[in-house]
Amino acid sequence: MLQVTQLSKTYGLDPILQDINFTLNPGDRFGLVGINGTGKTTIIRIIVGEETPDKGVVNFFPQTLRIGYLPQGMNIDDNSSIGLFLGGNPEELSDLEEDLGRLANSLANHPENQTDQSQFDLILNRINLIHGIQHQAPIILNALGLGEYDLHTPVAHLSGGQKTRLMLSKVLMQNPQLLILDEPTNHLDIGMLEWLENWINQFQGAVLLVSHDRTFLDHTVNGVLELDEHSHKISFTHGNYSEYLDQKIAKQDKQLHAYQDQLNEIDRLRRAASEMRSKAKYRKGGKTNPSKTDGFSIGFFANRTKETLQKAKNIEKRVEKLMNEGVDKPARTWQMRVDFQETPNSGRDVLILDDLSIGYGNLNLVNHIDLILRFGERVALIGENGSGKTTFIKTILGEIPALKGNFRLGSQVHVGYMSQEQSELDLESNVLETISKILSQNETENRSFLSKYLFKGDEVFKQVKKLSYGERARLSLACLVAQGCNFLILDEPINHLDIPSRTQFEKALSEFEGTIMAVVHDRYFIEGFATQIWEVKDKSIMTREKL
Repeated sequence: MLQVTQLSKTYGLDPILQDINFTLNPGDRFGLVGINGTGKTTIIRIIVGEETPDKGVVNFFPQTLRIGYLPQGMNIDDNSSIGLFLGGNPEELSDLEEDLGRLANSLANHPENQTDQSQFDLILNRINLIHGIQHQAPIILNALGLGEYDLHTPVAHLSGGQKTRLMLSKVLMQNPQLLILDEPTNHLDIGMLEWLENWINQFQGAVLLVSHDRTFLDHTVNGVLELDEHSHKISFTHGNYSEYLDQKIAKQDKQLHAYQDQLNEIDRLRRAASEMRSKAKYRKGGKTNPSKTDGFSIGFFANRTKETLQKAKNIEKRVEKLMNEGVDKPARTWQMRVDFQETPNSGRDVLILDDLSIGYGNLNLVNHIDLILRFGERVALIGENGSGKTTFIKTILGEIPALKGNFRLGSQVHVGYMSQEQSELDLESNVLETISKILSQNETENRSFLSKYLFKGDEVFKQVKKLSYGERARLSLACLVAQGCNFLILDEPINHLDIPSRTQFEKALSEFEGTIMAVVHDRYFIEGFATQIWEVKDKSIMTREKL
C-alpha cells in the first residue's frame, strides 16, 4: 500500500532524515514517534508530496490510492460554509442533478455519445459522494462535538479548536484507503478521543499517525516507528506504545550493560598490554655486562623480548578494534530538568468554593459549586469542550466575575498560572528578558537556568513571538518554576510537549509539594497525576478518584 525506500533529507548542513525505510500494508496502524524537531512531519510531507527528498522514493500500491491527510495547522477559508468545506454543498447538488437529467435525456436519444457518457459518470460519482457526505456528516460532526451546526453554517463561526475538528471530519469522510494524521488529538476531549480510537480500530485501510498522546497510541497502533534524533534513522517495533517502550527500555539496559562490560574489558586489556611492555623492557635490559653473557642467552632474551612486545601489540590492536567496532555508548537525549526546589507552605484549605456559579452575562455554564481543595491535592479538571473548564479557571484567577456565590483562596496561597496558549508571555520580549523579569540573577545564572528548559546558546535571544508553541510551553513552565508558587493552575500544560518532555514534566509535578489544578485531556497524564478528578458535566462539577 505504501512503501518508503531510502529517504534522506538535509536542511543546509543539518541531516534530518537518513536512509528511511518502511512499508505500510492494509491493517497496519503505525505510530511515528520521536522528540520534537527530529523530522516526523518532514516524513509525512514527503509522503503526501508537499516536500521533495534529497534521495529515495515513495511508492503507492495502487498508484490511485486514496489518501486522507490531516496536517498540523491547516487553514480553512472563513468565507466557506461547513458543507462547502466538506465537499457536500447542498446548492451544488441541485445543479448536478439538473445536469444529470439533461445528460440522461441526451443519452436516451444518442447512447453512442461517449463524451456525454463520460460526463454522466463523473456527475453521478460526484452526486453519490455528496449524498455520502450528507449521510456521514451528522454522525461524524456530532461525534467530534460539532453536531449543533448544520452544513450551511459559515466556517467563520467556529473556534480554532472546532476548525481542527472540522478538518478531521473531512479527512474521515473522504473514504480513504491510507490515513495519515499529524497530531489528530489536539482539541479533542476524552469522549472524542475514545470515539476516534474506535473509528481507527474499525478502519480497514492503513494508518500512519504522529501523536504525543500515549494512551491514544496504546489504544490504536499495532506498530511503532521511532525516528532517532542522533542517527536520523527509523527503527520499528511491533505492538502498541507500551510494548514499544518496554522493548526500548530493555534494549537500552542491554546496551548499557554491554557497553560497561566492554569498558571493563578494555581496561583489563590495557593493563595486560602495559604489563607485557614492562616485561619486554625488563628482558631487553638483560644482564648488564654483555661480555659475560654467552651468545645463546643473548639470543634467547632477544627472542623473548620480541614475543612479549608482539603480544602487547596484539592486545593493543584488540583494544583499538573494540573501541572502533564494539558497542556504542548509549546516546543520552538532553531533556528538560525541572526542579521546583523548596515549595512554601500554605494553609490547609487552598481553594474554597461556596455555591459558586460561573458563565458569561446571562449564559450560565456551571451552577452551585460547593467544593474545597486542600493543600497537596492534585486535581484533574476534565469535561467536554465548551463545558466551562476555562471559564472556571478564569473565574478563580479573577479575570471574570462569578455569576453567583463566591470563592476564596486560603492563607498564604501563591498562585502560578500557565495558560493553554501561553498568553501570559510578552510576545515582544526575548527568552532571556522574559526570565530576567522574574529572577534577580545575573545573565550567566539566568542562561544556566534556561538551559534546563532546552534554551541553549543564542536561542535565549529569540523573540517569544518567533517561538514554536512547544518552545512557548517550555518558557511558560520555566517562568512558573521561577515564581516559587505553591498553587499551580495549569490549562492544558502538556499540549505542545513531546513525549520525553511530558514524562519529565510529570516527574517534576510528582515532586512538587504544593497544590495543583490542571485542565487536561491526556489520560496517561491523568492516571499518573491526579489524586481526584473534577468533571464539568450537565452544568455542575462532579468529583471522583479515577477516570
